[in-house]
Amino acid sequence: MHIFYGKAALIDFLKSIQTTHSTIGFVPTMGALHQGHLALMQKSLSENENTVVSIFVNPTQFNNPEDLAKYPRTLEEDVKKLTALSPKIILYAPTVEDIYDGQPVSQPFDFDGLENQMEGKFRPGHFNGVGTIVKRLFEIVKPKNAYFGEKDFQQLQIVKKMVAKNNLNVNVVGCPIYRESNNLAMSSRNERLSHQERDEAAIIFQTLNVAKEKFMIKSATSVSDWVQKSFAKNPIFTLEYFVIADEATLLPCLRKNKNKKYRAFIAIVVNNIRLIDTISLN
Repeated sequence: MHIFYGKAALIDFLKSIQTTHSTIGFVPTMGALHQGHLALMQKSLSENENTVVSIFVNPTQFNNPEDLAKYPRTLEEDVKKLTALSPKIILYAPTVEDIYDGQPVSQPFDFDGLENQMEGKFRPGHFNGVGTIVKRLFEIVKPKNAYFGEKDFQQLQIVKKMVAKNNLNVNVVGCPIYRESNNLAMSSRNERLSHQERDEAAIIFQTLNVAKEKFMIKSATSVSDWVQKSFAKNPIFTLEYFVIADEATLLPCLRKNKNKKYRAFIAIVVNNIRLIDTISLN
């Protein structure tokens, strides 16, 4: 497997292996790889001649310094997983200096309001950091296809918006959420949970499923009230938000429209660890 720690060497290598008809698939990650990440890579491997995976814990998308400091960094184990998956994978594991040239700051983006909902309300500046790093990685790797998990559905929509507004020639592909045996959405942050917390986090997806059933016959406000009351009784988890929103605009649902697609979004906190999940309601 080819591993690059600097963008100049990666760019030169990608130029040397590209042909007129070959495509590059790209999976950007922050490491601590799990089966959800590997599924994105498998899809890229099946659809492209070359697949690049990046592992980079991006400082500009963390509004909480403690969260950045505690984010799991497991490069050695990640390399083993990538090698076992496919020796064809090209790994880019840059330093902050290599990515940001000594200036690790975000550039401002206008995502037409997508950035002001859910995660944007609770993590100021987060999506400017996401837009900055994804745009920079796209400029370096120059992929034809880029793969993102639907667990971070708001991020997926924002990346698509960034690509459209900057006229980037990248096809952004959303892929299904991978779940643990108790249906907890796979996340690198899960590694920070205790065994009890991990087991009891099954309540997140259970709540989303019941909310989906209730939304068939009740209003979004009624469903949200039920979710809030349910978590108010739970001593382990703190509900940060639960929102039923239009998939396209991410604006909260005020009145159902049969021509729109809706999705429920949830964020909970346990022991200062944030967990998010989402489910389609249509």
